[in-house]
Amino acid sequence: MKNVELLAPAGDFECLETALHFGADAVYIGGDLLQLRAKKAGFDRADMQKAVNLAHQKGKKLYVTVNAFANNEEIDACSDYAHFLEDVGVDAAIISDPGVFVAFGEAAPNLERHLSTQANCTNFKTAELFASLGAKRIVLAREMSLEEIRQLRRRLDPSVELEAFIHGAMCMAYSGRCMISSYLIGRSGNRGECAQPCRWEYSIVEKKRPDQVFDLEESESGTAILSSHDLCGADLLSDLAEAGVTSFKIEGRMKSSYYVATAVNAYRNLLDGRFSLEDCKKELDCLQHRPYSTGFYQGALKLGHYNSGEYTGSCKFIANVLEDLGGRIKIRQRGHFCLGETLEVLSPGKEIRSFLVSEIRNEEGETQEKAPHPNQILTLPCDLTLSPGDILRRREA
Repeated sequence: MKNVELLAPAGDFECLETALHFGADAVYIGGDLLQLRAKKAGFDRADMQKAVNLAHQKGKKLYVTVNAFANNEEIDACSDYAHFLEDVGVDAAIISDPGVFVAFGEAAPNLERHLSTQANCTNFKTAELFASLGAKRIVLAREMSLEEIRQLRRRLDPSVELEAFIHGAMCMAYSGRCMISSYLIGRSGNRGECAQPCRWEYSIVEKKRPDQVFDLEESESGTAILSSHDLCGADLLSDLAEAGVTSFKIEGRMKSSYYVATAVNAYRNLLDGRFSLEDCKKELDCLQHRPYSTGFYQGALKLGHYNSGEYTGSCKFIANVLEDLGGRIKIRQRGHFCLGETLEVLSPGKEIRSFLVSEIRNEEGETQEKAPHPNQILTLPCDLTLSPGDILRRREA
C-alpha cells in the first residue's frame, strides 16, 4: 500500500499545516464557491494561493472542493473560478454537479477534475460517463460494498483512479441527499449548513392522543435512532487497496487540528508499517467519536441506537507545540490542564511519548498552577525533543 494516497481534510490553515506535518500525501480544502461546508471552513483566494504553495513546497498535492449543486448564477461564476484554480496551481477540483463539471472542463481544460462522492457514483457505467467527460478520478459513493468496488474497478479504464473514504462521520441519507435540516429549520445540507437533526432525540405521538408523548430511549439519556455510526476503515485498508482504491480519504473539514493530527498520524503509521492495526485503532479511539463501524463496505450501514449526547474518546486536546526552546517548549493552550498532570506528545512518525507538567509560565515569565485560558501562550519544562506542529494531549481513559 506504499503507493496509496492518504488524503486529509482542512477547514483552515492550521488544519492544513497539521495534515502536512503528520504525513498526508494530499489535502482537500474549500474555497469561496460551491464548497459544501459552512463559510468558516473555506479559504479565501489569497489563502488558497498560500495553501497551494505550502503543499507544493512539501511535495504534496492540494485539491479544492466545488461539490455543492449549483443554481444558474453559480454556473455563470464557474468559468472565472476554474481559471483561478488553474492559475494558482491547484492539483484538482472535486466536483459533483454535472453542469459544474462540464463548465470547469470548458473553462480550464488543464485543471484535473475529480468526481465528488456527492455525485453518487455506484456503478461502472456512471464512472465511464464521467471519465468520458474528463474525470481523472472517481470518489466512490459511500454506499458501495467492497465487492461492488471490485466489480466497478474491473470494468473501468485503469487510467481512471478510485478514491474512497476510510474515516469520519457518515450521513444517514443517501450520499448526503437529505432535506430534514432544510425542512425543519431552513438550513440546507447542500449549502454546508446542516444542523444534523438526524442526531437529535425524538419522541412518538399518536395522532388521536396528542397529550401522550412517548420518548424513544435505549437508556435514561435517550437514543439517536436516525444517526449513523462513524466510519473507521482501519481493518479494511488492504481490502480496499486490493479492490482498486488508490486514494484513502479522511472526512472532516469542520473538525479541529487535533482531529486531523490524530487521524492522519494513525493511518500514516499504519500504512507505513510503524503501527500495528491494534496501535492504529487505539489512536483513533483518542478522538471524540460515535461508535465506529465499517460503513457499507461489509454490508448495511449501522444506524445509531446509542446515547446521542455522549461521544466517546480517550484523550483531550491540550496544546499545539509552537517551538522547542531546548529543555522547554512554547505552546498554545487549547484545553485546561494543571501542574502535576502527565501529558502525551503526538509527533509524526514516532511512538507516543509523555512528560510530567512540573511548571507553567506565561509570556511575562510568571508561574501559574493551571492553564484555564484557551489560546494562551505558555512555556513548560520538557526534556523531549519536539517540533512545531506537534500536539499535546491528556489521556482521560
